[in-house]
Amino acid sequence: MSRNRLAGTKSGNSNSAKFYQENESSRKKKQEYDAKYNSSPTQKKRRSILLAINRRKGTNGNLDGMDEAHVSKSKTVKQDQGKNRGDKKRIFFGKGKKKKRG
Repeated sequence: MSRNRLAGTKSGNSNSAKFYQENESSRKKKQEYDAKYNSSPTQKKRRSILLAINRRKGTNGNLDGMDEAHVSKSKTVKQDQGKNRGDKKRIFFGKGKKKKRG
C-alpha cells in the first residue's frame, strides 16, 4: 500500500493529496515510485511479517480499524491504522533517528 493512499484521489484533504489531484504528471511519478518501493524484497518481507502477526492476533480482515504496530523488534501493540501507517519512525526496520557521531 502506498504511504498516502488518498494522494491523487478526489476524497483526500491533506496538502499532498490536493497537490497530486492538481498535478497529474507528479501523481503518475508517485504511483510508479510506490509500485517499485512496495515490490522491493524488504517491503514484501515487512508486509508478510505484519500480516502474519495480524492473522495470529485476529485483527486481519475484521474491519475494526486497528493494526499491530511494532514498538520494538519483538513487541507489537494494537494501534489505530491511521496512526500506525502515518508513523515515520519505522523502529522495526531501523529507519528511526540516527545517532550523532563524535
